[in-house]
Amino acid sequence: MTRTKKSITPAYLKPGDCIGIVAPARKISAEELAPAIQEIENWGLKVRLGKNIYAARSQFAGADEQRCTDFQDMLNDAEVKAIIAARGGYGSVRIIDSLDFSSLRKNPKWIIGYSDMTVFHNHIHAHYGIETLHATMPISFTKDAESLSLLKKTLFGENPEYWIGDHPLNRKGEATGTLIGGNLSLLYSLASTPSDIDTTGKILFLEDLDEYLYHIDRMMMQLKRSGKLENIMGLVIGGFSEMKDNTVPFGKTAEEIILDTVKEYPYPVCFGFPAGHGVQNYPLVMGREVAFSVKEKTSLRFL
Repeated sequence: MTRTKKSITPAYLKPGDCIGIVAPARKISAEELAPAIQEIENWGLKVRLGKNIYAARSQFAGADEQRCTDFQDMLNDAEVKAIIAARGGYGSVRIIDSLDFSSLRKNPKWIIGYSDMTVFHNHIHAHYGIETLHATMPISFTKDAESLSLLKKTLFGENPEYWIGDHPLNRKGEATGTLIGGNLSLLYSLASTPSDIDTTGKILFLEDLDEYLYHIDRMMMQLKRSGKLENIMGLVIGGFSEMKDNTVPFGKTAEEIILDTVKEYPYPVCFGFPAGHGVQNYPLVMGREVAFSVKEKTSLRFL
């Protein structure tokens, strides 16, 4: 399908294809990964593990060089049609600048994950215009059967279309644009780096986990002051889970902070989209055009 903004869509998977699992951030054990390997094989796919997948150095899945080598090997391997991060945590930003994406440019393949994988989603969008998939990862495969089923359907070529219920803070409206974004803390950390993104004319998705409310405000103000919220077409807010507060309360929820930050702009805003660190984590094709409508219900339709 031809995309309005000429994004590049990797080939969809088919039975017999190979998917690579790597750990670019936090470490993972064989026991934690085993259920996901079985699930992917049940889809009719072959699994290829990074050779350092079970390495460990403090909280990381091995040294930076090990994690970088595994990711590079999967990028270069023509038999691997998709690469999924085993889990998030922290660490992708330590290897992103050491990777050579020339193989990905020649042979686009799906890069899959959320949370720390926001680094990859935004870096690849900014430099190569290749679609990636913000979706559940192997560490969370047993969390929600629906999210897992939707991941499989999307990888095998079913175009997502979502309808979700109303939220009292929603701001109604309609818009079309390229979907970008991810974890708010990661977007904040990527500012003024080679992985930073241009949000003009885009639909921005945000989610986060385990942050103090004052820091949500700080990060949203940074996005606003840097111009990233002024010229977007719409704002999709996923889960803001396990938020923390100080002894003296900040006085607003994360959702109220976000709405207050963008109150002067006219675009539609929806809250409670089932993606992020909650139980539900619906797959989002990052870099693809979407039709976004916030009415009695919110719809997000990938074009």
